[in-house]
Amino acid sequence: MFVARSIAADHKDLIHDVSFDFHGRRMATCSSDQSVKVWDKSESGDWHCTASWKTHSGSVWRVTWAHPEFGQVLASCSFDRTAAVWEEIVGESNDKLRGQSHWVKRTTLVDSRTSVTDVKFAPKHMGLMLATCSADGIVRIYEAPDVMNLSQWSLQHEVSCKLSCSCISWNPSSSRAHPSMIAVGSDDGSPNAMAKVQIFEYNENTRKELTSSGGPTKFEIQVVAQFDNHNSQVWRVSWNITGTVLASSGDDGCVRLWKANYMDNWKCTGILKGNGSPVSGSSQQGNANPSLGSNTPNLQHSLNGSSASR
Repeated sequence: MFVARSIAADHKDLIHDVSFDFHGRRMATCSSDQSVKVWDKSESGDWHCTASWKTHSGSVWRVTWAHPEFGQVLASCSFDRTAAVWEEIVGESNDKLRGQSHWVKRTTLVDSRTSVTDVKFAPKHMGLMLATCSADGIVRIYEAPDVMNLSQWSLQHEVSCKLSCSCISWNPSSSRAHPSMIAVGSDDGSPNAMAKVQIFEYNENTRKELTSSGGPTKFEIQVVAQFDNHNSQVWRVSWNITGTVLASSGDDGCVRLWKANYMDNWKCTGILKGNGSPVSGSSQQGNANPSLGSNTPNLQHSLNGSSASR
């Protein structure tokens, strides 16, 4: 049985995101007060704030943990149009903070010209990669070439979703049967906006060098599904642990579940209201627009990777 516990977070403004680490023993929160707080769970089950610092010059929308294999690493994104990577370090012997841990900024990613609305680390098997999305509809994927040097990140992929982006989610599956996938949700409020949820896939094996000498690397990222069933702004997308089902939630008060059939056509397999009750007729197939491969041609985005460090 779940028991609700409240925590006096002590943020000075709205809290926008809460994120647990891999083991569920640490938690990070972020707020419009421009700060991030880190919480550690005691043996008694109580949460204690162990770090708090100003991270951005605007509201902080999201905070997320990297896999612990890469150390204690956080990423945050903000209305100030940047994303930042933070690392927890222990003070050196000649440091005033000897034996104490504190968080330091390793890099600031400044490619976006609008508010950066979400940030997520890729699954561990993909290496130390980070995806961001922004209000201008651009998804950017960065990679740290050297996991021991988090101050150097290179922009690997950049793709336009053609709608304002609100959220992203990496597919956690490490199966070789399918290329890596990332889902993107849109908060575009215009009535004519379609495809509020999109799924992209890419495969590193499709990397092709441009013929021009010294030119950037060209990637092909394919849209495998896009849906407009919410008919409203979509605020969160999330995969199940096996990467076979995608959940999306929106202003229509519903959570919709999406799954691919044996032909890799994505369909809505269930709809839940905000109170958890099923919606009448939720067993019907959703209007996956398109269920690519049947009614519409493959959509591909030609991407120019950048080898420059950010």
